[in-house]
Amino acid sequence: MVVSIVGIGLLGGSFALAIREKYPKMRFIGVDASVVNGQLALAKGIVDEVLPLAEAVAQSTLVVMATPVNVIIDLLPVVLEHLPPGATVIDLGSTKGLICSIADAHPKRAQFVAVHPMAGTENSGPGAAFKELLPGKNLIVCDREKSNPESLTLTESLFRDIGMKLFYMTPKEHDLHLAYVSHLSHISAFALGLTVLEKEKDEQAIFDMASTGFSSTVRLAKSSPQMWAPIFDQNRANVSDALTAYIEFLQRFKEVIDNQDLTTSFEFMQRANVIRRVLDGIEKR
Repeated sequence: MVVSIVGIGLLGGSFALAIREKYPKMRFIGVDASVVNGQLALAKGIVDEVLPLAEAVAQSTLVVMATPVNVIIDLLPVVLEHLPPGATVIDLGSTKGLICSIADAHPKRAQFVAVHPMAGTENSGPGAAFKELLPGKNLIVCDREKSNPESLTLTESLFRDIGMKLFYMTPKEHDLHLAYVSHLSHISAFALGLTVLEKEKDEQAIFDMASTGFSSTVRLAKSSPQMWAPIFDQNRANVSDALTAYIEFLQRFKEVIDNQDLTTSFEFMQRANVIRRVLDGIEKR
């Protein structure tokens, strides 16, 4: 089996390492616009060789698209055009609406499976990839009824084999839910980072005073702008709605603090503490 990884970064590289651990005889081809990324992926054993896109796709059993989502929408029709009969292409993008609509318009739509591994870190590039990233995490599969049984079975089997738990959604459901549970948290981290940097010009003071609470809250602000700007753009309607709700609650919290309303402040935080049950439930699944 030949697997091409288009975009040898955190997700694509971690997928390859996890699969290689399970199936050491599989051959992996890397495709990346960065020569440095290709060289690092070879040195790290993520891929066996690096080839141009069309050449890699033409000899693949499976093509994994792991680039930023704006690149996925540009390259998906090209990949499908060069995809051999019986082969499968999947994308690992964090948005699904636009990607799935582009796939729907292609004659080879049935050879495409839309997935999103709910895993990641604030780091990027092949140097950040590690085989333990995906096992134990959730995988969302969208529009499975539009994929042919062979492509769907192959995709589901590989992700289950590396220990992922599968869930099924429409692209619309996916993008709505992700706006709240992923995209909003990244925007919050970026905004918090900007706020602190703007107010605290003395970076040494930030370093000296920062606690683990601050570090864990703002950690996502280290995430790649090349990856996240297109995500916010492609899911802008849902992200805008999520931001509106978030800003309204921030304003209410500000008014409570300005008014020294400790009773309401306590109530807000007590209501928010219910999130502990949700997080505990996620950890137990």
